[in-house]
Amino acid sequence: MSSYLAATASRRVDGGSAADVGTYAVDIDPGWAIGGNPHGGYLMALVAKAALDAAESPHALAVSAHFLRPPKGGPAEVRVEVVKRGRTASTVRATLWQEDKARLDTLITTGRLPEGPPSYAAVAMPDLMSPEECRARQETGATIELADHVDVRIDPRTSLTNGSGEPLIRGWMAFRDGTDIDAEALLLAVDIAPPTVAHLGHRGWAPTVELSCLLRAEPRPGWLAFEARATLVSDAWFDEESTVWDSSGCVVAQSRQLALVAAPGR
Repeated sequence: MSSYLAATASRRVDGGSAADVGTYAVDIDPGWAIGGNPHGGYLMALVAKAALDAAESPHALAVSAHFLRPPKGGPAEVRVEVVKRGRTASTVRATLWQEDKARLDTLITTGRLPEGPPSYAAVAMPDLMSPEECRARQETGATIELADHVDVRIDPRTSLTNGSGEPLIRGWMAFRDGTDIDAEALLLAVDIAPPTVAHLGHRGWAPTVELSCLLRAEPRPGWLAFEARATLVSDAWFDEESTVWDSSGCVVAQSRQLALVAAPGR
């Protein structure tokens, strides 16, 4: 089993799989973290996999995640409620609990992702330097445990050292052990870029408060390309929009999140 699949595995602990309310045992892998904090996209993928099992659905189509308080590496549980079962789409609420506190609350639409090419796509994949020409993600002042598992290459034209100062970062992502990216791993990909507001002088941890992601297609094998940009910074708050393309140039995920440029009192 690959490290990603092992790190996102869950086990139902309350009996059969057909009930609309259930509990899943999970183990938050401390290796999928930045500076000791489990990566938000990794946590979303972990929770989504449990939700899909409960809903008996093949894919997540849309995920809205609220980050309530940071968890830590170790045992936890995902409490799942299938709010609605449908032929085309089902709705699932899945909450990550640890030490009797809710850590991450999600509402997930499940169903089957489209298999054919889109009939219309407004956003083309940007011009990127090849992964071999790009630089490994680097951040000062933080240990990036995640880097042992995920290879992130930043296009030097949008790096913090060579960029124009625009809050925009582009690059590539792949698993270091060669595991193909599955649909739930796209939840990791939309949140894999360093905080774009670092281009504006806001360095350090930028905790996500809410992230909404649309999954658009199962990615083809190979590198994922991503683009993340901020459009508004106001007081301690900023937004970040991300788009992810697979190796064929097809849009496979889109997201928008609300985050803090700092973490006062937290």
